[in-house]
Amino acid sequence: MSDRTVNRRIFLSRSATVAAGAAALTALPTLTGGAVAGATTPAAAAARPSSRPTVPDITVRAAARKDPTEATLAEAVVLLRTRKLTATALVDAHLDRITKFESVYQAFNAVTADAARARAAAVDRGHVRGLLAGVPLTIKDNYYTAGIPTTANSFIFQDFVPPYDATSVARLTGAGAIVIGKGQMGPLATTRATQPNGVITTVNAWTPGDPSVDPGGSSTGPACSVAGRMACSSIGTQTGGSIVLPSNQQNLTGLKPTMGRTSIYGVIPLSYTRDHSGPLARDVLDAAVMLSVMAGPDRNDPRTLGLPAVPDLVASALPVRRGGKVVMRRSTRIGVPADFLTGVTDPVKKLRTDFLNTMAKIPGAKLVDVTYPNDWALLTGTFNAIRLSERTEPFLPYLQKDLTLFGVSLLSWLQGIFLSGDEWITGQRAKNHLIREVLDGVMSKCDVLLQTSVVPFDILGLPEIGFPIGFQALGANPTVPVGGILGAGPYEEDRLIEVVAAYQASTDWHLRRPADPVLPAITPKVRAAVTAGTRLTPEYVAANGA
Repeated sequence: MSDRTVNRRIFLSRSATVAAGAAALTALPTLTGGAVAGATTPAAAAARPSSRPTVPDITVRAAARKDPTEATLAEAVVLLRTRKLTATALVDAHLDRITKFESVYQAFNAVTADAARARAAAVDRGHVRGLLAGVPLTIKDNYYTAGIPTTANSFIFQDFVPPYDATSVARLTGAGAIVIGKGQMGPLATTRATQPNGVITTVNAWTPGDPSVDPGGSSTGPACSVAGRMACSSIGTQTGGSIVLPSNQQNLTGLKPTMGRTSIYGVIPLSYTRDHSGPLARDVLDAAVMLSVMAGPDRNDPRTLGLPAVPDLVASALPVRRGGKVVMRRSTRIGVPADFLTGVTDPVKKLRTDFLNTMAKIPGAKLVDVTYPNDWALLTGTFNAIRLSERTEPFLPYLQKDLTLFGVSLLSWLQGIFLSGDEWITGQRAKNHLIREVLDGVMSKCDVLLQTSVVPFDILGLPEIGFPIGFQALGANPTVPVGGILGAGPYEEDRLIEVVAAYQASTDWHLRRPADPVLPAITPKVRAAVTAGTRLTPEYVAANGA
């Protein structure tokens, strides 16, 4: 029996179990004086990754040796390990950029400068060890962080201070990483980062003077902090695209793993059957390192138990060369859907065509045409709304208490109340049908699938990766990132990583960084005037939110 067959059986069994137990397993903390009541098991007690990843001695680019904030996470690890850089210098370099540019980017909900410096000093004294010892990370503000406010950028949790770390955070800090701040996000993870009243905060790091340019989904702050070189890497969550889309919009590589591959214990929930935790990184190697540390079973999250072992993701991220030429690690069929080159602007069509041409030239990569079933739009469109009732249920006490607590996203929460039980059951049947259409249909013809939307693989909990494929002009902005999206079968994150590793070894889009913002360009008066015209409305959030 093939590994793919085994993975499929485990995934189908796990999906059914998760759907059946969602109501029982989703719970919000009871807020009492800003602390947690009811959730008392420290995530750190279960924070043992299933593997011990390593970072090879890669060649560090001259730009990274000159400026620590230019370094990828893997480059930073090598510089720290070889003592070409201290943790204090690395953290201070990123904090300097935060001090200088955060007023423009607004990427953080909180900056933990003193704690970060103290931990960096401990790393330099040898008191903190681990693969990521000394590496500064941004944590999305819906992950529990012990002693640090976790607000989900909402009125509901504005005074919430968890007593322990989320499992993903505990695993990263257990590997020595340093939390440099909490990343700004969409209120309760429903839209791009705004104030709860809809006023836009975090900008796209590539267009800091134009807040109207979309920076991606709710993990906006973590993405902007990495793109703006204020952190080496970051973690976000995805329920409707919020790892992949911010990565696409800000020239990063974001990896949403299979449901259960990483724990969501200690993450303020949005939808138990669709919430995922994962990295937003500078390149595929960084994403692989981050995911390797985060992944594995956690007794506090039943979705993570009984799954296939985590493969060597770091090895998958290292490009393979034969005779000096990049080749695929394994022969891989890349599915190209019929709409991949349609319904987009000419610049995006050209970039997608260039991507296909690049992959076609890599030995071992084979492009294959795939066709969606006739009911694809219905299954991935109309039935996508069933997620709303699942996320509304645990928040009912707050909806009954004070509707203004939900700010601009209120309408999308109310929509969940009006979905009837029979509609939810019909939606679950549609989801089961979509699983068959994907696994028995589209994915039977390919190993990975190019996508034009994150929604199908979001609905099913299948892995997907977003990565840079070039730039386009947008309005007055000459350089706005364009990304690609690849999806794979259950627990096949390594397949996605292998493809993107080969592509990034053949291109340099992922190495490009945005210019520093011109500080006088964004004064409080100018920002107020611009954001007033780009304020998100409740109707927009209801139609476009996660």
